[in-house]
Amino acid sequence: MAGSSQLDVLKTLGDNTRYAIYLELARAPRPLITAEIADSLSLHANTVRPHLERMRDVGLVDVEVGGRGDVGRPQHRYSLAADAPALGLEPPTISVLARMVLSMAQRLDGSASDAEAVGHDEGARRAALHVDSRSTLEALVSDLDRLGFDPVVTDDPRNDAVGDDVGAVISFGHCPFADLAREHPDLVCGLHKGMVAGFVDNLGDATIDEFCTLTNRTPCRVTVSSR
Repeated sequence: MAGSSQLDVLKTLGDNTRYAIYLELARAPRPLITAEIADSLSLHANTVRPHLERMRDVGLVDVEVGGRGDVGRPQHRYSLAADAPALGLEPPTISVLARMVLSMAQRLDGSASDAEAVGHDEGARRAALHVDSRSTLEALVSDLDRLGFDPVVTDDPRNDAVGDDVGAVISFGHCPFADLAREHPDLVCGLHKGMVAGFVDNLGDATIDEFCTLTNRTPCRVTVSSR
């Protein structure tokens, strides 16, 4: 999470009240105001506010300000930050929706190339958030880590042959879409392949030499070369 160490995040969630607030926000279908969180946890709003500020400081929550609350105060609505750790708390409807969308794509004869095209657009969108990164490789590894792929970087074996650092291999230690990928390998792996390609293409200083999906090898991996 940008600007905060993993230790800061863990320390913040180590407090029982903040962890309870985190659970409330993770399960909520919409942003919550302080009073709603306080009512759910049987706490006073003045007790909840400093905890929310601490969570905001380390990047765990986002806040929207709009409208008026009690005594004319601006209304603050809190939600989990986009890159907050999921902790296995994603709404169950997300996995249900993913299965239905994949089944629909299959029913409509969606192909791996269709999936790659969709993934490419998403990758390009995500890359736009990393334009200030020192390199495409660094940005890609950071984004894959944020998505839960547990990327492991090793030197491309070709480096020894040419006597130079021509590329790197990024292995995916964990696939957050593994169950769906086993059921729909062409579509899910196509989405992932396209997303990585769109990310790399958008930043422009690297190329993808090879992308191995679960049908090729385990763990899946991508080989990236600098231009």
